Amino acid sequence: MFGADGGSYTDNLIGTLLAIFGNVLVSVSLCIQKYSHVTLAGTKDPRAFYSAKTWWCGFVLTCLGEGANFVSYAFAPLALIAPLNAVSVLTSFILGFIFLREKSKPSDFAKRYGLSFLGSVLTIGGTYLFVAFGPNSHEKLKAENIVTHLVGWPVLLYLLLEVIMFSLLLYFYNQRSAQYIVVILLLVALLGSVTVITVKAVSGMLVLTTEGSMQLDDPIFSVMFVCMVASVAFQARFLSQACKLYDSSLVASVNYILSTSFAIVAGAVFYLEFNKEDVLHICMFFLGTALCFLGVFLITKNRRRTKTFEPYVTMDMTNESWRRTVSEFSGSFSYGALVNNDGVAPATLPVGNQEQPSVGSTEASSNLPDLKTD
Repeated sequence: MFGADGGSYTDNLIGTLLAIFGNVLVSVSLCIQKYSHVTLAGTKDPRAFYSAKTWWCGFVLTCLGEGANFVSYAFAPLALIAPLNAVSVLTSFILGFIFLREKSKPSDFAKRYGLSFLGSVLTIGGTYLFVAFGPNSHEKLKAENIVTHLVGWPVLLYLLLEVIMFSLLLYFYNQRSAQYIVVILLLVALLGSVTVITVKAVSGMLVLTTEGSMQLDDPIFSVMFVCMVASVAFQARFLSQACKLYDSSLVASVNYILSTSFAIVAGAVFYLEFNKEDVLHICMFFLGTALCFLGVFLITKNRRRTKTFEPYVTMDMTNESWRRTVSEFSGSFSYGALVNNDGVAPATLPVGNQEQPSVGSTEASSNLPDLKTD
């Protein structure tokens, strides 16, 4: 990025800022939507959140954020945009830390959040490195240019290898019930590489069209658009399956590493993004990416373990102690993630209107003499 001509520098800067803004906006929107879900958790109607203004506010922010991410692909290389998804993980951690507002001793605080803060520092440093030394290849994504890339032998070989690998993984996933997290997320990453290729093509052609050069009437636009929608749909399906089988924190870190790696390879093969880069810039770029991988892993690794929620009431509990036992499991949701960190489903418990036996009556009943029958 440094030392490039003014136009390329400006395009990279616009794309980078759009991607950062979009990822931050998506994280904030998920916080708002989760807050809406937690607030309405006690309602009997599962569709009640549709009428909540906070939920709709989060939905609108999600659309704006994803729109900014979509447009960013038209300005900056894939290898520069894909690793910036780490910004979303970092923002989620910061927002979760702010909203939890838990008080703890310095030793407990360092033990619990030390790895997360180290991961945040590594993520920020890695982001600076791969943005500063990232590829700076720019071309007008006209329809004929995209066709030229598509029919080149490196792309055809790459797509052939992807199809073979995807078919093998799908066979083991369906026929052999190999529902390992690596297998599922490799399927997601392979589909994701197709997604980013098509997203960049569609986004680039749309931007050129808005500038006055019509690209939407070319058949390659329809092909890319259909492939984009299909890959996103199947990608979401496998990702949802992974979230059902494994912890969301683990899924987030592994998916980020695999999807980013395949996206960088896709950009290098399809759009030839590293052809004009020197060895130093390439090494520094991959160093920054590796730091982001490690940072995201540390941030997600430090999530809380699932607590088992077992509300119970013993016969020697007073009203106050019973309320305190129940309240220990409330407020444990970390905003900024799709699922709560503790894995605790919100429950409506009858705290105020239930009569609990007093301690005195329990002790009195225990002191009654045993009655013997002749």
